[in-house]
Amino acid sequence: MSTVQGIDPNVPPSGTGCVECEAAGGWWFHLRRCAQCGHIGCCDDSPSKHATAHFQATGHPVIRSFEPGEDWFWNYETSELYEAGPELAPPACHPEDQPAPGPRGRVPANWMETLG
Repeated sequence: MSTVQGIDPNVPPSGTGCVECEAAGGWWFHLRRCAQCGHIGCCDDSPSKHATAHFQATGHPVIRSFEPGEDWFWNYETSELYEAGPELAPPACHPEDQPAPGPRGRVPANWMETLG
């Protein structure tokens, strides 16, 4: 996976949380980073699935986990999981003191019941 179209290792992440959830006051389960433009979106186990929506809107095919200790990539076009890939511009994950699910203060008490 050293040279895959849809990865720009020089682009930093868009922030520390899901762009759309932050704007709407929502919450997420886990975070994913677009490897092409740095957009941070929430995973498909999150209520709003913004990472997949970003792929559908932009065609950017590859995401990387934005969770501490995870460095896997996923290619939406080929449905391939890569256990590792190129180093991306830092930071590699959200702040370690940021909870998952998150963000702190916006996760409903019954969050487990709301997941798929």
